[in-house]
Amino acid sequence: MAHIVIIGGGTGGLPMAYEMAELARPEDRITVVSDRARFAVRAPSPWGGAQGGGHGDVDFPIAQNLEKKGVAFTAAGAQRVHPQRNQLQLGDGSLLDYDFLVIATGPRPAFDEIEGLGPDGYTQSLCHADHLTGCSRAWQQLVADPGPIVVGAVQGASCFAPAYESVFLMEADLRRRGLREHAPVTFVTSEPYIGHLGVGGMADSRPMLECAMRERNIAWIANARVTRVEQAMMHVSEHDETGKAVNQHALPFRYSMMMPPFRGIDAVAGVDGLANRRGFIFVDEYQRNPAYPNIYAACATLASPTESSTSVPTGSHKTAYMIESMVSAAAKNIREQIDGRSPSYNAVWNPVCLADLGGPGLAFIVQQQPEPRKVNWLAEGDWVHMSRCTACDAGN
Repeated sequence: MAHIVIIGGGTGGLPMAYEMAELARPEDRITVVSDRARFAVRAPSPWGGAQGGGHGDVDFPIAQNLEKKGVAFTAAGAQRVHPQRNQLQLGDGSLLDYDFLVIATGPRPAFDEIEGLGPDGYTQSLCHADHLTGCSRAWQQLVADPGPIVVGAVQGASCFAPAYESVFLMEADLRRRGLREHAPVTFVTSEPYIGHLGVGGMADSRPMLECAMRERNIAWIANARVTRVEQAMMHVSEHDETGKAVNQHALPFRYSMMMPPFRGIDAVAGVDGLANRRGFIFVDEYQRNPAYPNIYAACATLASPTESSTSVPTGSHKTAYMIESMVSAAAKNIREQIDGRSPSYNAVWNPVCLADLGGPGLAFIVQQQPEPRKVNWLAEGDWVHMSRCTACDAGN
């Protein structure tokens, strides 16, 4: 009998549990560890129903769904991984023995790395379902009394598509309300240029996004570090390609949403050979940790090299398609190890994303393979917006 323990009760951990339940032998045990008892996803657009309002909210208790698959569950949370002992210490102090461990959590927002950043500071966040209520409330205050808006992604951020989607959806909502001329919009990003997206750009992403911003009168500052945020004021340092600061900006705002830098979970941070100092897991081509071959990882908590070196730090973008592929490969490889075989399944690390721009949208796919087989594909059109709206209505 093998005991497979999965850390994560979200969009990585739950698919991992379901897939592992299909592949495991009858005598094997599976346990999911999460720090929350319910799975909750809120409607992705807090800006005046620009994407369908509250449609798409999902909220259900995790345990009852896993029990139907014969999977055990605890909401005690993971406090510390002890890989030398094959044990996971839970938040209540108890120990859970495992034969295989899968770390399938999302990263944690590191708002504290920049003074004044985040819901406890002066900017809004999309990083957690609990943040969206404040995000929406602040937006209603803005439309009642319009003023400057600053949107984007700070240094160390790895999720750029939501920042672009947000700024275009905000702009579209303001136009619908007849308020656009009263709310100047500035996009601030750590990317070396607009359209980099954490993957070194793709096809015509730069001219296409720059054109879209110009058409909507959205100003931008790229290669930027946010040094601190004060009430109604963001301080930004603009850099050149060598990393030298070339300009300082003090940007007034009445509303701001900035994607933060991320960390991995504290339970693995600094464990030698398992994770780097920020808590991101080292894995090989089989989603398996090189130092501890019975530990696997999937999701955005993986350590991965950026697509290209940037003078201001940017993370490597991971999308839902990549995570689904990682989960599938990890589950199949664990079964192969259980059967005494060597892992053979590889995940497809191709970013795939649909971004709603408040009318038309952008879709992109990057096949991160060596030249000349590398493929970058980017398309624009109303069909992307319709795809996102349909997905929201379906609760996905």
